[in-house]
Amino acid sequence: MAQDRTTCAIAGGGPAGIVLGLMLARAGVEVTVLEKHADFLRDFRGDTVHVSTMTLIDELGLWDRFAQLPWKSIEKAQVVMDAGPSPVADMTRLRAPHPFVAMVPQWHLLDMLAAAAAEEPTFTLLRNAEVTDLRRRAGRVTGLRWRETGAEGGAEHDLAADLVVACDGRDSRVRALTGLPLRSYDVPMDVWWFRLARRTRSEAELDHRDSDADDPAGGLGRVSPGRFVVMLDRGDYYQAAYMIRRGTDAEYRRGPVQVLRDDLLRLLPWLGDRVDGLASWDDVKLLQVTLDRLERWSAPGVLCIGDAAHAMSPVGGVGINLAVQDAVATARDLGPVLAAAPPDPAAVDRAAAGVQRRRWLPTWVTQTGQRLAHRAVIRAALSEDAPGRDRLPPPLRVLQRVPALQVVPARLVGVGVLPEHAPEWARPAQDASAKNSSAFPSGSVNDSAQP
Repeated sequence: MAQDRTTCAIAGGGPAGIVLGLMLARAGVEVTVLEKHADFLRDFRGDTVHVSTMTLIDELGLWDRFAQLPWKSIEKAQVVMDAGPSPVADMTRLRAPHPFVAMVPQWHLLDMLAAAAAEEPTFTLLRNAEVTDLRRRAGRVTGLRWRETGAEGGAEHDLAADLVVACDGRDSRVRALTGLPLRSYDVPMDVWWFRLARRTRSEAELDHRDSDADDPAGGLGRVSPGRFVVMLDRGDYYQAAYMIRRGTDAEYRRGPVQVLRDDLLRLLPWLGDRVDGLASWDDVKLLQVTLDRLERWSAPGVLCIGDAAHAMSPVGGVGINLAVQDAVATARDLGPVLAAAPPDPAAVDRAAAGVQRRRWLPTWVTQTGQRLAHRAVIRAALSEDAPGRDRLPPPLRVLQRVPALQVVPARLVGVGVLPEHAPEWARPAQDASAKNSSAFPSGSVNDSAQP
């Protein structure tokens, strides 16, 4: 087996892994990120970049690069029930440089972050590198083994490391290898993901239709007895999340996809013939929802963060933001420790354990909120005998009558419970006013960016 060495080995090249690698490299730490695919060009479900993540991008001096990516801003969200529509969240009320959620294809975001990280001399990104095992000595993880997955792959390699960080998602191979205790929670639903064409204003006008009455902007939730769908505005199409009762996907797929098309038309009649874009069940992807949390995130020589430490429900779409915040906290606490030559193993383990202590509260609060939403909203909405409503629920009526309160759900979703900030050593040496400059006004739609 070929052998190599790094200070920090990061399994997984998602947002958390790349952000952590970039920040550690800026601390002068020798860091290697292992990504099992050849590139980032895949159909990710999580394409949201939240308010606190964009603040971090500013702090890292990368806003001008981010502004050139093709993204669409979501400033407001509403829910439509049989009793009528109600606003839920208003991001523009947040005091932040960029008060909106940006919808950007995740491969563009990852390419941008990886390119910035590659400018640091101590950063290495290994592609086609799948983690297969952990190296151990005297009860301590001392590195990992990985396999080449390319067309001519198969070769096995050893990579020694002072710390291994698992950023490889809810099905984390590293987490499974550690044997750390995992607590799972019951969830009432799975989710179908698909795209539907969105009619632009000019198209609506050509059709002699009232464009203000069609194709709402931002985020839209539609709830009716037994049905729940969320539509995220991506400019020329909607990313749709249609919730189904847990474990019923196979049953539906034995029938025609027309059942789904008919349901969508009953919920959202203005979609019209655009539901025909779902030509078959192949156009509908299944997300099997998981909600779990490690009781301990670390062991000697290894740390789990993001979905590897706490898989989140899609409720609120906050999983990516929470993972990135984990990565920032990890870099801040472990960067100076790992930059020592050589790092003290006991100090590394103490700092790794400290990440869980800091990030446990926002994780617990977020997952508790999701579990409450599962019980109080989603389970009831998906029940076959769910009662119809001729009035909006009290919380929605309050948000409707007191618009200023819409900042509360906006902050919970867009910023999070405990937003993390880049330490000074991770920020470029430049004038503070330049760090927050933007090529586009905050809240604007980035229509001029090119893929």
